[in-house]
Amino acid sequence: MTDFVTNELRSRLIEGVHAAGREVLTVYARDFEVETKDDQSPLTEADMASHHALVALLEAVTPEVPILSEESGEIPFETRRTWRRYWLIDPLDGTKEFIKKNGEFTLNVALVEEGVPVFGIVHAPVLETTWFGQQGQGAWKQHGDGSCDPIATRQLPDPEQAPWKVVGSRRHGAETFEAFCAGLPAHECVSMGSSLKLCLVAEGEADLYPRLAPTSEWDTAAAQAVVTAAGGEVLDAHTLEPLRCNQQDSVLNPFFIVCGQRDERWETALRGSLKPEA
Repeated sequence: MTDFVTNELRSRLIEGVHAAGREVLTVYARDFEVETKDDQSPLTEADMASHHALVALLEAVTPEVPILSEESGEIPFETRRTWRRYWLIDPLDGTKEFIKKNGEFTLNVALVEEGVPVFGIVHAPVLETTWFGQQGQGAWKQHGDGSCDPIATRQLPDPEQAPWKVVGSRRHGAETFEAFCAGLPAHECVSMGSSLKLCLVAEGEADLYPRLAPTSEWDTAAAQAVVTAAGGEVLDAHTLEPLRCNQQDSVLNPFFIVCGQRDERWETALRGSLKPEA
């Protein structure tokens, strides 16, 4: 259990993330330029506005804790490896969804301790919904009116009575995803953008989210904290060990799967869908 995030600090963080979300919405509501980063991913002024707002927030409330953001300058692993505790943020997860204006993008803030995401906020400004979770304390879904409901992952249903719900990406790893689904018992698939896929598992609206395409640690850490606080797991797809942050020079994640419950049936389907590691 982390006791670093007190109730007061948690409230200040959520308020600050909502304020950053409002800055993002001012850009979303009008025309904006789209740049291309070196890795060919898109960048908008909303990404940078959110980055600056979130970094300023975290520096104000926890000045002693280092910050790693997707839009930060590169921080060498030799520096990062000494961090016992740090903030990991994705100022705008789902920039492509933002550009398409379908509302399926989020602002993600995670606290990582000893490589484990122990606290996370995932805020979807257009949906007026925020998910947050804290190790040892639980997870919640906050609505636009400020009300909060506790959330939890669900037990896998009997697929002969109710199909499993599998959530996936619209554009990444489709072939491997389809191979995975082919090995499952009765199921239905839902497509959605950004960290919202993990949040669906966290709140018991989906059972599985296999991510069989590249992601970075800032894409997943906040929602991973929500999932685990809700009783689920985010597992390396090859080892089925919990996903960890800041373990190597690269910030790329291995392929992973998000589940509310372990089950040999989906584990077998996962192994069958993966190509052997080089």
